[in-house]
Amino acid sequence: MRCKFYLNLSLFILSSTLAFSGTIKGRLTEALSGEPALGVVVFLEGTGFQDISGLDGSFTIRNVKEGKYRITVRHIAYATIQKEIVIRDDESVQFNISLDPSEDLQLNEISVVGKRDGAADHTARSMERHANQVMNIVSGKTIQISPDLTVANVIQRVSGVTLERNSNGDGQHAILRGMDKRYNYTLVNGVKIPSPDNKYRYVPLDIFPSDLLDRLEVYKALTPAMEGDAVGGAINLVMKDAPDRFTVSANISGGYNEMFTQRSFMGFDHKNIQSKSPYEKNGSQYNAAPADFSKAAIDYTAKTPAPNLLGSVAIGNRYLNGKLGILLAASYQNTYRGNNSLFFDSETVDTLRGETLTKMNERQYSEQQKRYGLHSKIDYRFSGRHKIQFYNALLNLTNIQVRDVKTTQLTIGGYDPVLGNATLGYSTRTRLTRQQIFNSTLQGTHQISGQLSLNWSAVYSKATNEVPDQLTVPLLGIRQNFIDKKTTVGDASRRWEHNADRDLSAYLHLTYIQPLDDMKLEYSVGGLYRDKARSNFYNNYQLRPSNPFAEFGTDLSDYSQIQWTIQNPRGAVATALNYDATERIQAGYVQIKVDSKNLEVLGGVRIEATDQGYNMLFPIGEDRPSGSQVYTDFLPGVHFKYKAGEKINLRASYFRSVNRPGFFEIVPYRIVQEEYQERGNPDLRRAIADNIDLRYEIFPNSSDQFMAGIFYKHIKDPIEYTLQRDAVRGQDIFYAPGNFGNANNYGIELDYIRYFKSLGIKANYTYTHSLITTPKSRRIRNESGDLETISVNQSRPLYGQSAHVANLSVLYKNSNNGVDAQLAAGYTGDRINTVSQFLDNDLWQKGFVQMDASVEKTFKNGVGIFIKANNLLNTPMEVYMKNVNPGNQDIPDQNSSTRTLMRRDYYQRTYLLGVRFKF
Repeated sequence: MRCKFYLNLSLFILSSTLAFSGTIKGRLTEALSGEPALGVVVFLEGTGFQDISGLDGSFTIRNVKEGKYRITVRHIAYATIQKEIVIRDDESVQFNISLDPSEDLQLNEISVVGKRDGAADHTARSMERHANQVMNIVSGKTIQISPDLTVANVIQRVSGVTLERNSNGDGQHAILRGMDKRYNYTLVNGVKIPSPDNKYRYVPLDIFPSDLLDRLEVYKALTPAMEGDAVGGAINLVMKDAPDRFTVSANISGGYNEMFTQRSFMGFDHKNIQSKSPYEKNGSQYNAAPADFSKAAIDYTAKTPAPNLLGSVAIGNRYLNGKLGILLAASYQNTYRGNNSLFFDSETVDTLRGETLTKMNERQYSEQQKRYGLHSKIDYRFSGRHKIQFYNALLNLTNIQVRDVKTTQLTIGGYDPVLGNATLGYSTRTRLTRQQIFNSTLQGTHQISGQLSLNWSAVYSKATNEVPDQLTVPLLGIRQNFIDKKTTVGDASRRWEHNADRDLSAYLHLTYIQPLDDMKLEYSVGGLYRDKARSNFYNNYQLRPSNPFAEFGTDLSDYSQIQWTIQNPRGAVATALNYDATERIQAGYVQIKVDSKNLEVLGGVRIEATDQGYNMLFPIGEDRPSGSQVYTDFLPGVHFKYKAGEKINLRASYFRSVNRPGFFEIVPYRIVQEEYQERGNPDLRRAIADNIDLRYEIFPNSSDQFMAGIFYKHIKDPIEYTLQRDAVRGQDIFYAPGNFGNANNYGIELDYIRYFKSLGIKANYTYTHSLITTPKSRRIRNESGDLETISVNQSRPLYGQSAHVANLSVLYKNSNNGVDAQLAAGYTGDRINTVSQFLDNDLWQKGFVQMDASVEKTFKNGVGIFIKANNLLNTPMEVYMKNVNPGNQDIPDQNSSTRTLMRRDYYQRTYLLGVRFKF
């Protein structure tokens, strides 16, 4: 009874207190920008009640008794504000407060006043709102708290963007709006950079650590002032700027991939790999001997890898009364990743019957990736009218990979899954890849008069790619009574590859602004000159075991004991893979922008003249050992933005763009593959695209947005790879790039961002539909029972295009506790992974969901701890063919009645724990 009495008394007192308590609500904004003021303390003097403004700038103080109070708003960056309020009974008091910069900042750091934080979310939303064209921006703050470690993984959160992944599951190349990676280009601080790829133009985005970015911009429409060789869009990496006060920030983290809790990591002695082949070291007439080849590539080790290690540091300040700004930053990542892969080889005997699986390959990848980035940015403000900036970046990616393969022959006599008998093959490949990009850019901004301004850039860039001494050692084997045994050694190969891409570029932009009574006219003219030079080297040595009958396990116990004879002592340099290429681009544009109260129109034309050529270093039997393509493109563009209200934009745009052939694609090379020849095409033409965009945008406040858009692309002469028949030798079939009529690509995009006090939601969805018609081969049996190949046309989506792409991120921020958290999920629908030369035999990647998460806790001293987790669902990458051959039904993992599984890769989860500080 006594307990019941005290319980009732407590409830009475509590209800009485609540019955006569009020609530204080409000929203804090920055006076200069109108943006929400985040993390500002709001407290009632003498009560102990307080709150911290949330993601949308809002605050709430509950259970305030009736009375008169003084409310205080305090933050180091803002002037302190005090306000008298009166609470009566249970009323709710609501008001908004505009915060001015603190007097200390105004007096001591004049440059701070009016300057936005370029890495903030609200700055990104403002830039999207005021942009001349359709674009999306990922802010530096979003990148910092996201689970993503490289630019490639960051960009997958943008609407209409999917990723092409590398062998360890990391994102590598971006596909924008269903347009393959060849249809996009990459900028750093607005300047195009070269690619380290040995054949193509596109830049691997996994070479860029995300720590160095201030923000990531994705342009989905091009203005005449931009380079015109993008159909899907352009990606601009805006690197960090010098801060306005002395700042040091750093983070260090470690983690692990679950793959190596289940199996060992295979490595090799990559530090002692020979960087040059015997041909390069000793001259073209030198005959290589076995002693000329290092054993480092076959010095295998099975081990438990060290934890992943990642870190970055940035130091910056302004000097000379704010005129000189210096930022130095570095990033380092050393990670161990893996892949357990099941892969099937096949052949097409009869396209009506479906694909016949011939081999089952069980592959294990072990990859160590080392990335480092060095970044310096120096700017000097001569006055408020003149500024120069000197930017330098060195980015390096080293990939150390071992691939172990066990191959089961499925069509050779003796394969009996019931009795456990089979013919086996084993193969171990070691590969060291070094990719590097160096960029040095000097830029100037000059306000010549109140109406005339000049911007210029001088750029030197170099990209290199090295793959020294890649070694593949095959072994034969058998399976008897379910016991696998390695037997004899097969022929091995060792090859060296390297290429370099050097760019010299100059940009010039001149702008004149003419204000009128009710509008403003902006005239812009400018130009570009780029000189590009590329060199490519390839050499391959074939090795044969001295004793082809030596048995592994009996005569040999280790790969290093194998004795070799060199089949081609001078190597195989006489191939089309040794070539030089050049390209010169001269461009000019005229652009006019009309800006009135409600309407903004930007239009103009860009002219680009291209001179692209090649020279084969060993032209053996080729009709055109050197050649060039010279052409000029006129690329008009017009962009409308109707400001239906203070917070609403209606956009419409049209622009024409091109896609040039890759350097290697126009070299008339011939490479013999297992089933067909692969050839270059010196007559390959550039693709020309007409692009249309419509988009509705609403920005309820400075941090929230909703966008709904549609896009359409008509592509003339799209470049696709297909199987073709030799016009002279009718029986010869070859695989080559070609131009195939016209293609259409259209879709819709939805973007939604909404912040509440402690929660935020970022969601986007894209539907894309494309269609292209290309010739395919069809194998049938004629009336005599013989195989016959005929050619038919088939319509399909563009390579890499997913019909459905969606992203959802849920964010949590508790400023009182200093906690930030994010759960991010992305869905990518089915898409073509490989275009087959045969009818209905295209390989499709199955749609998948990937989920990642991150949590960060920041303490009052500026130190924070964070956890990042990737691939939480351990989603496999699966590739299938849309047909079934009844003859494959007894093969493992062929369980579907509608699809033939061709590949399945598992990458496992990755975890990271780290510390971050800033002062």
